[in-house]
Amino acid sequence: MSSRIPKPALHGLELPPEFEDLTGVVRNDLKVLVSILADRATERLLLSRRQSQQLRRSLWNSLTDTLNREMAPLTADRR
Repeated sequence: MSSRIPKPALHGLELPPEFEDLTGVVRNDLKVLVSILADRATERLLLSRRQSQQLRRSLWNSLTDTLNREMAPLTADRR
């Protein structure tokens, strides 16, 4: 019986209210970026399926964390 390692959850994009109308556009752009970068890495570096999925999760989480962190101060409440 093999044990399964739980997959880390994907982080959500949480833009301030002043930018919430852009959330869908930014999310779609992030999906494209992650896909292009992971596909290229998988192709060029001959990554396994598992490595490719881990790379996609890592890219997504890192990019969304960075956007969330950098955009958080850009709200009217913090001015």
